[in-house]
Amino acid sequence: MPEHPPGDLPASRLANLVTPAVLEALDLHQAGFQELTRRARNRFENRDWKGALEDATARLDLYGKVIGDLEQEVRDQLGQRVADRPVWTGIKAVYSGLIGSRPDWELAETFFNSVTRRIFATAGVDQNIEYVDSDFDPPATSGDQLLCRSYPGKGLAGLLETILSDAWFGCGFEDLQRDAGRGTALLRGQLESLGIEESAVTGAEILAAPFFRRKGAYLVGRLRAGAASPPLVLALLNRDRGIVVDAVLTDVEDVSILFSFTRSHFHVDLGPPFQLVRYLKQLLPRKPIAELYIALGHHKHGKTELYRDLLRRLREGGGRFEIAPGTPGMVMVVFTMPGYDVVFKVIRDHFPAIKPMTPTAVRSNYRLVFRHDRAGRLVEAQEFEHLKFDAARFAPELVEEFRRQADRTVTASDGDVVVHHAYIERRVTPLDIYLREEDEPSAEAAVVDFGQAVKDLAANGIFPGELLPKNFGVTRHGRVVCYDYDELGLLTDFTFRSMPEAASYDDELGDEAWFGVGPRDAFPEEFRRFIGLPPTLLAVLDEHHGELFDVGFWQETQARVTRGEIIDIFPYPPSRRLA
Repeated sequence: MPEHPPGDLPASRLANLVTPAVLEALDLHQAGFQELTRRARNRFENRDWKGALEDATARLDLYGKVIGDLEQEVRDQLGQRVADRPVWTGIKAVYSGLIGSRPDWELAETFFNSVTRRIFATAGVDQNIEYVDSDFDPPATSGDQLLCRSYPGKGLAGLLETILSDAWFGCGFEDLQRDAGRGTALLRGQLESLGIEESAVTGAEILAAPFFRRKGAYLVGRLRAGAASPPLVLALLNRDRGIVVDAVLTDVEDVSILFSFTRSHFHVDLGPPFQLVRYLKQLLPRKPIAELYIALGHHKHGKTELYRDLLRRLREGGGRFEIAPGTPGMVMVVFTMPGYDVVFKVIRDHFPAIKPMTPTAVRSNYRLVFRHDRAGRLVEAQEFEHLKFDAARFAPELVEEFRRQADRTVTASDGDVVVHHAYIERRVTPLDIYLREEDEPSAEAAVVDFGQAVKDLAANGIFPGELLPKNFGVTRHGRVVCYDYDELGLLTDFTFRSMPEAASYDDELGDEAWFGVGPRDAFPEEFRRFIGLPPTLLAVLDEHHGELFDVGFWQETQARVTRGEIIDIFPYPPSRRLA
């Protein structure tokens, strides 16, 4: 118990009492985050893929646990004055004086925001008790020389062999010289396609720690080749007989896909992320800063950057929010702003009878996607609460949709619209629209990748539930991803069955099934009937991925997942692989 009752102390005294607890919790989280991050190297060296996935989930869960414990401690300390805004204005002032010299000050600001929004559930933002914009100027120096190892040019073959020979791991390569030679041949072809002369390459710089995710490790940096200086990523796998180079990436788009918003977060032990994010931004100029923080595991600060970007867009004019194009969902109201690369999703108040679920179940599915490895096929959604906007920013038909369909979640008045709960996702083109609007080769390529997306999800232990084009989208890289999680679930929770034979002709003609069907029963041979593709595109899917309609494929994949097998899913095209 506090030495003095909180009600007897001035706000400044309470601020000085509470601020150390906030800083201690911040340090606790950062230490735990770093410990889980550093384990990735050992997991890779020992081929402990199950442990790597467990660490990834534990790191995702850490933030919420630390904030929850801190919230309870602060409530105990402040008692009835826990929501006293002058007290929190003082806490923020004291806190700002202590974090300004920290190398992770931007994460510290977001951490403070997480606490105050737990306490106040503020509609909109309050500059007095939140860091709406950063209170600090970023460092002036780039710090690249501290992040990277530098390698002088020795010809492409010598350069790759020198990079690979460095002390990255505590275990050896299967055949380093072989992989350096094969990698050189692949790199030479890629440079030619980029229009870069081999003689122009004078060296390389590689970030000083590998990036780990799932079963892969990645050496990330860039070639020094004058003004061009393309990225250089070496993708590594640890096989039975040692580490092998699996792929070489030099194209910006390939590297962007590696850092995609549809993939799980990297584990990379390079300390506070500010300089690292700026370095990656140089490699990937089109990648939003928010996504880079998220890709490194700092998803909460990624949310902060995403929100700040939204505020900047609104200050600069932006446009009006309107209903997003595409087939309206039965579970979500989806809206966007023209020219803005994100969509906002709000859960409807009521679902039709064919959607036997609850808003709580929908949130649970989104939580599943957040905590599960996404295999490059599930769009990561950022969860926001109590967003407040000027009502003039909303198209009248969208406001009417809120009032009819989401009155419990959105409060719309003449002056303001408050969205009490929403998911924000990167915007993609709905697959059904894409197939209607693109030319035949593009549509066929999308259908082929759609089939691969379903296979990748299955290999990763996820079944989308509904294999309808409207539930999938196409990224700017032409990759098909799933963004509708209403029916999604773990593969092991479904029962994949063959259609029973009818006992009689009358059974086949009946309106109802002549056999029992459970809520999680799936009949792959029936997918063709309900998938909603025109005959020509269905034939393309059948040609390339006909096993999707075979119950044996699903049962075999389900058995592999049940056994705990971590199935390979490569985040780059086959043309970039050595073998």
